[in-house]
Amino acid sequence: MKKKHHHEHHLQLRVSELGQLFNSMDPTPFLNKDLDREAEAFIETWAAEFPSDSLLRITIHLEHLPAEGDPSTIMVEAIHNYFDHKASLARSELKRLFREGRISLLIGIGFVTLCLVAADVIGQLSASAVVGIARESLMIVGWVAMWRPLQIFLYDWWPILRSIRVYKAISHAHVRVVQSK
Repeated sequence: MKKKHHHEHHLQLRVSELGQLFNSMDPTPFLNKDLDREAEAFIETWAAEFPSDSLLRITIHLEHLPAEGDPSTIMVEAIHNYFDHKASLARSELKRLFREGRISLLIGIGFVTLCLVAADVIGQLSASAVVGIARESLMIVGWVAMWRPLQIFLYDWWPILRSIRVYKAISHAHVRVVQSK
C-alpha cells in the first residue's frame, strides 16, 4: 500500500561547490560527513513547516561539479544518512526521557504516598492550626513531587517526536543536484 502524501514541497539550494554544504571541521568522507550547521538548520526549519507525511524535494543548484563521483548520489546518501542518524539520536533521547519519566513517577508516587500517610498521622494527633498547616503542607509537597513525571508524560515528549518525524521526512526526501551558473 502506497503512503499518501499531503503535498509536495520543494526546496532550492544554491551553492558554488558541494563542500559548502558540509561541516569543514569533519574529516570523514562526504557520505558520513556532518552537514554544515547553517545548511542543516535551514533544511530542518524548512521541512518543519509541513506535515510529516509530505513529500519533500530538495534540489541543489551547483555551480562547480566535483571532479569525482556523481554529485546527486553523494548528496542523496549524505542527506539521507545524516538525517536518519539524527532521527536515531532523537529516538534515543525519547527513550531516555520516558525512562526518566518512569523513574520520576515511581519516586513521585512513593514520596506522595509517604507525605499523605504522614499528613494523615499528623492530622490524627490534634486539631490545632499548626498541625493543620503542617498536614496541608505535607499534602502540597507530596503532590508537587508529581510535577516532573506529569510534565514528561504530558508535554516534554511532543517536541522530540516532532523532530523525529521531521528528520525521517528529510531522510526520505527526493534529493537531486543540478548544475547551474
